[in-house]
Amino acid sequence: MDLGRVDVVLVRPSRAANVAAACRALKNMGLRSLAIVEPPAGLDQPEARALAYGAWDVLDAAVPRATLREAVAGAVTVAGTSGRAHPQAWTPRRLAREAEARAGNGRLALVFGPEASGLTDEELAQCHVRVHIPTDPAHPSLNLAQAVLLVAYELRLAALGEDAATGPGPAAVERATAGEVESALDDLRGALLGIGYLSPDNPDKILAEWRALFARSGLSPREVSLLRGLARQVLWAAGQIARTSGGDR
Repeated sequence: MDLGRVDVVLVRPSRAANVAAACRALKNMGLRSLAIVEPPAGLDQPEARALAYGAWDVLDAAVPRATLREAVAGAVTVAGTSGRAHPQAWTPRRLAREAEARAGNGRLALVFGPEASGLTDEELAQCHVRVHIPTDPAHPSLNLAQAVLLVAYELRLAALGEDAATGPGPAAVERATAGEVESALDDLRGALLGIGYLSPDNPDKILAEWRALFARSGLSPREVSLLRGLARQVLWAAGQIARTSGGDR
C-alpha cells in the first residue's frame, strides 16, 4: 500500500516522550501523517523533542483531535491495535498484506491506544479491523513506540515488496470513508429506533454488528448514499405511522 495514504492515530497517549519516540519510529518507516486524540502536555518541551530526533517535522505537523471518530473520519479502513488477544485479530503482517485491497484508493488509519490500558471496547468497535502483535505471553507488554514501529515496519516491507516484485496492483475501487459510514449509521440508528428494531437502552450492540458488516462489504460512496436515503425514508414512514396511530386513538 502507498504509505502516503496511511494515517497514524494515537489515542490519549499518557506521555509526551512516548509520542516523540513514536514520531521517530514513523519517520524511520516512511510514514508522516499523525493525529493525536487528546494530546498530552509537554510536546514542545526539549526533553520530549530530543526523543523525536530527526522527526521534528512529523511531531510538529501532528493534528490534535477531540475524538477517535473525528480522527478517522477520512479513512476507508480503520485498524485498531490491541494488546488483548482476540480470535478475529489480524497480525501486523496480515494487515500489511490486505490493506490495499481493504482500503481501495482511500486511506488507512492505524489506531494505537493509551499505553497503560489500550483502546476501550467502544473504541475498538469503531475500528474495522483489530490488530494484535503476538508477543511472548511471558512478557507481552510493548511501549507505544515499539508497537508503532512494528506495525509500520510490516507496512513498509509490503510496500517495498510490491514495488520491487509485482508492480502496481489492480485498479483500486472507490470506498466510502469511515466518516461517511458513521454518518449512515447515525441515520440507521434513528430509523431502527423509530420502528422498534433497536432497544433504546442499548442500541450500540446491534449497531456494532452492522458496522462490522459494512466494513467487510467495503461500501462505496454511492452505496452509503443509498443506505442513508433508505434510513431516512424508514424514519419518515415510522413517523407517519405513529401520527396515524395516535389519531385513531
